[in-house]
Amino acid sequence: MASGWGITGSKGRCYDFWMDFSECFSRCKEPRDCAPLREDYFECLHHGKEYSRRNAVYKEKQRQLREAARKEKDAAAGDHHT
Repeated sequence: MASGWGITGSKGRCYDFWMDFSECFSRCKEPRDCAPLREDYFECLHHGKEYSRRNAVYKEKQRQLREAARKEKDAAAGDHHT
């Protein structure tokens, strides 16, 4: 993780984020000053925000599809009653 070595023997994908966070933490007066860098590092490791965003987009798309199907069904039902 923080060693800098990735699984293939090259630099790890999150190493640069770790170095930024580590450097900030070593010179800051308040740990909360480095919170954005810590957040970036954890996002690189775990992709929590990315997954949340993907899920939100997926749920919205499914909602739109259900709404379109409902409108189509209502329109088809309306055509039969005229």
